[in-house]
Amino acid sequence: MGRVIAVANQKGGVGKTTTAINLASSFAAAEVNTLLVDCDPQSNASSGLGLVKDPERISTYHLLLGAASAEEALKTTALKQLWIIPAHKNLIGANIELVDGERREFRLKDALAPIRDRYQFVVLDCPPALDLLTLNALVAADSVLIPMQAEYFALEGISELLDTVERIRASFNPNLAIEGVVLTMFDDRTNLAQQVTAELKRYFGDKLCATTIPRNIRLAEAPSHGKAALSYDIKSRGAESYMNLAKEIISHQLSVKEMAAAAAARTSPRTVTVNESVAPESPAANDVASAPSEPTTEEIRAEEPVQASSIQVPVEEISGEEPAPSPVNEIQGEQPAEETGPPAVEEIRSEEQGGLSAEEMDKSA
Repeated sequence: MGRVIAVANQKGGVGKTTTAINLASSFAAAEVNTLLVDCDPQSNASSGLGLVKDPERISTYHLLLGAASAEEALKTTALKQLWIIPAHKNLIGANIELVDGERREFRLKDALAPIRDRYQFVVLDCPPALDLLTLNALVAADSVLIPMQAEYFALEGISELLDTVERIRASFNPNLAIEGVVLTMFDDRTNLAQQVTAELKRYFGDKLCATTIPRNIRLAEAPSHGKAALSYDIKSRGAESYMNLAKEIISHQLSVKEMAAAAAARTSPRTVTVNESVAPESPAANDVASAPSEPTTEEIRAEEPVQASSIQVPVEEISGEEPAPSPVNEIQGEQPAEETGPPAVEEIRSEEQGGLSAEEMDKSA
């Protein structure tokens, strides 16, 4: 099932739409099927990818009101593996028309459910407000990516957004996570930018994206040509930064899946029976057992945490571990010998008794 990422911040002018367009385009450039959903009545994400304004076109407004399906609203783009569901300015009326509607907070989630499995990533461009449109996007999302500037007012606004996220978790979407906080229009030469970055790092830790988006004129020029930055100028700093951000998010998702697969492997019910080899008895074993200061062979076996009988262990753990050292070698504190067979009892006796002869041991006994 595709991962739905809402790009949200109630503060305007922080680069939400630029981030949504270029992040989705970078996913598609990485040969990943991606869907961009424009949830903003300004419909800048739609025009930024070359779709002219058309009031007759099916948009997210029709999805929220149940007048059309997501399949009918899909539009292709210049990038082969990127699709878009456009918006229109009449989408602002949905805030009023949905007030008394049933499941008004789940309209977008229900509309995207039939096509969600087709895409590895679904990016939602949210409006700069904490209204019913943003609420629908956050309820439909698995995580929220927060673009923000390294400024004081941005720190104030992000606290309100985090409070909204907590409320949505409690009421509608308990699995909503913070995908990350990405700094946009970033200029690391200023002291303020450094201070805000340090504060965000202290608060968010690993959730603060390692990739920052610099101020770049190509990012501002690309929407006027109806293109993403990588289609307009792939060598620009802005395009490279968003491609690095996409790689960072993809690698994070892969690591999460690998951890989940490893956890599933550890709890796998598949088992095999392992029979441990037992050292053959030697006639001289009785001499060793008669010595009061030395433990018997049976006592040595009893001290080991692994029994000599068959045990059940997962297949993956057996294949990934080294063979356990023999019990006698563990008592001696030495590494296993190069010989594959179990050590003879006479060798144990000669090493532990310091080379005493059998007659001297009988006398001491």
